[in-house]
Order: sequence, then C-alpha cells, then structure tokens
Amino acid sequence: MIAKRWVRGLVGGVIAVGALAGCEVPPPPEAAPGPTAPVRAPSASRPARPPQPERPSQPEAQPCPEGGVRLREAGGDAAMGLRLASLALVNCGTEPYVLDGYPELRVLDRQGAPVEVSAATGTNGVTTSVTGVEAAPRKMTLRPGAEATFSMVWRNTVTDVTVPAVEGWEIELVPRPGAPRVRLRLTQPVDLGNTGRLGYGPWIERETR
Repeated sequence: MIAKRWVRGLVGGVIAVGALAGCEVPPPPEAAPGPTAPVRAPSASRPARPPQPERPSQPEAQPCPEGGVRLREAGGDAAMGLRLASLALVNCGTEPYVLDGYPELRVLDRQGAPVEVSAATGTNGVTTSVTGVEAAPRKMTLRPGAEATFSMVWRNTVTDVTVPAVEGWEIELVPRPGAPRVRLRLTQPVDLGNTGRLGYGPWIERETR
C-alpha cells in the first residue's frame, strides 16, 4: 500500500511540475505580417534619355507691304569691275498691279541714309550696252503672284584716291508714280568705288509658271 501511494504521489508531482513548467514557457511568436506588393527585380540599366530641345516656333509668313508688292534680289554678275544686278518686284497682293516704264530709286548706306550717286535710266555712261538696261520700257499688268524685274549697272572703280569709296546696302524705290515706297536690304553691296554713277533699266515682265 505504501508503495502504491508513493507511485501515485510521484506521478502527481511530475504532472504538477509539468503544469507549472508549462506556465513559464514563452508564448509563440506573433504571426508574420501578410505578403506585401512584390518587388520587381532591377532591370538592365538603360541610358538616360537626353532632354529634347524645344522646337523653335515657325516664323510667321512675311506680311505683304501696304502697296501690295515687295522687292527681292534676282541675281547679278561681276566682271572686270563692271557690276550688273537685278531686282524683282513681286505682286504679293490680291489685285492686278500695273507697271509702266521705270522705277524711281535711291541707294542707301548701312544706316539707311542716301549715298551720293548719280542714278539715271539707261547705262548712264557706265558702259556702252548692257542687256536689260537699254531695253525699251512698256506697260504691263502683274497678276497676283507674278513679278517684274529691272537691272542696275555700275563700276567698282577708284578713279580718285582723295574721294572716299561708296557702298550702298539698301535700295529704296517707287515702283510707279504715286505708289508707296518699298525698300530692300541687299546681301551684296552696290560697291560704286568713287565713280558716282549708276544706270538702271525699265521694268521687264518675268515669266513665271
């Protein structure tokens, strides 16, 4: 009897000790947080795209002057000091434009002041004959978009070292009597030397397609 009681007491003590020991066991760790958004693996390195330059704004179309016509350079030639240049008058308006005879012109310097030059119709003693300068004047009507030309002739010669050479950088003219003046800045000067003479021809209708 004593042996059985000792066994039961031993077993009960073991159970009690286990129970007490279980109270001291730390609680299980908290559950891990739920899955977050997947992280993308780094892609292969790409070269940085350079900043794109801003596109320059397109220039607006040049408005037609008050008189309905504008000037432009139309070619030239230079040989042995003799110069020949042509200017074109373009009808940029919406109405026909009538020309008859010669323009009335002035030669201006870089600052827009008139230069000292004797400008007259024909060759004006510059040379014996130049095609276009000695043509006979005639009346013509320019439809919108059409143009007419006239030619100028001069010499780039220095005849007197005591007289300064003259250069014209603008042409100002009246296309027909009573019309508004038109002006053109030249890309190549009217380099008169100190000859002081310029000849010019009549309007010649230019064929356009």
